[in-house]
Amino acid sequence: MSATHAALLVPADTPVHRLAPQCKVAATALFVLAVAATARGVYWPYLWYFLLIAGVGAVARLPPLILGRRLLVEVPFVLFVFALPVLGGPPHQTVLGIALSVPGLHAAATITLKATFGLLATGILAATTPLPEIITGLERLRVPRVFTAVAAFMVRYTEVLVAEFARMRTAALCRGGNPRWLWQVRDMTSGLGALVIRSFERGERVYLAMASRGYTGILPTALTGAPASRLAWGAALTVPALAAIGTALA
Repeated sequence: MSATHAALLVPADTPVHRLAPQCKVAATALFVLAVAATARGVYWPYLWYFLLIAGVGAVARLPPLILGRRLLVEVPFVLFVFALPVLGGPPHQTVLGIALSVPGLHAAATITLKATFGLLATGILAATTPLPEIITGLERLRVPRVFTAVAAFMVRYTEVLVAEFARMRTAALCRGGNPRWLWQVRDMTSGLGALVIRSFERGERVYLAMASRGYTGILPTALTGAPASRLAWGAALTVPALAAIGTALA
């Protein structure tokens, strides 16, 4: 793994870390689906989801601060959601002199909670499973090969693109660029456009190199490890099953 991918992993020797990757991938997907199916306007199930997530995090010995920092990714999205109470329809309720839409408030709270628990679940998966093993888990779950191939390329070339962006940013700073100032946003967007073009051209070169070596559109499988046992599947699916019970009761 590259340094970027290794930074997501929290090394430890716990039952969650030792669990087969296909079990963890399936359990994460089912848990997210259970949370997404929660009825709007019902909030007690989220306490139940939090207890489940906290239990898994405790078994995996994951520091809560690390998971909390990874939730910062949703901050721009949450800021957009805050507009729903203002733009929503009637009925309205006045809070501090501002008329807020009651359906908008429920929608904002529901979207924020579902997104938060989805990020927590995927954050635990990323913290306990190396990214190459996640790809292996997807292959063992019989995910279409085209999706696992694209995901594998993303895992391999993310570090390359990050390094390319760092070099472009260093070149811009050496020429007096500073993206912190508003009037230089155009230079920043131009740099991102150049990065997209370079990424596309690099992808073409990589594809031609693969085609010249016999690539036919299907990558060879490289499944590692033994298939998961029934005990492992039972342990992994316990959490999404309990979450589904809370969703059904809601």
